[in-house]
Amino acid sequence: MKRLFLLPVLLFFLLPAAPRTANADDGVYAVAAAQDVWFYAAEREDSKLFLLPYTYYVRVLSRGDVYSSVQYLDDAPPYRAVRGYCRTDSIRPVDFVPERPFLYRTVTLAYTLPVTPALGGGNFSRVERTFCYYGMRYEDGVLLFYVHDENGVCDYIPANEPLVYELNTDYLSEEVPAAAESGASASPSAAQIVVICIACVAVVGIVVLVLRSKRSALPREEPEQ
Repeated sequence: MKRLFLLPVLLFFLLPAAPRTANADDGVYAVAAAQDVWFYAAEREDSKLFLLPYTYYVRVLSRGDVYSSVQYLDDAPPYRAVRGYCRTDSIRPVDFVPERPFLYRTVTLAYTLPVTPALGGGNFSRVERTFCYYGMRYEDGVLLFYVHDENGVCDYIPANEPLVYELNTDYLSEEVPAAAESGASASPSAAQIVVICIACVAVVGIVVLVLRSKRSALPREEPEQ
């Protein structure tokens, strides 16, 4: 009987941990699952501010038919939260709290004066400033980053190339339940197959051990005299 108790314990350690589900305090998150998800200043198409970082999230404050009120980033100095809107059909709500909902990055812009002053040592001929990054956009073929400075002032700065960052993949697990709801049979993942195989082997091993212990426990019959 003790050996049989090992099976649920073994399965407990083998099964992957589920992501933390959202509650009322966390709010509802929605992912930018495409590279063309805009963050708007108002509920108008001509108020586009920047493209959300691909695979990152917004916190949905209120959901509307066309536009949803959202928040991007949290107030965690030097970063500042920004509130605006996303098109409701452009973001995908999830039912868990992402481990990495927002992209926290800074960018440094260097200004170099074209002419060195004749007087002085030229100590301020090159000036560098660091900004907190929200997102990007192209305007007339020029790449721009939408940022804020240490005072919280938001504006655009020119950039040579898009920012490189690590992508999120946690929202991809949401596609499996969606397929199941639509009536399609979802195939088990590789991890699930491995867990099932290990569990089957464990069950067979435990059964064999139990049968051997029972056979060894049976008293031997003495031949009749």
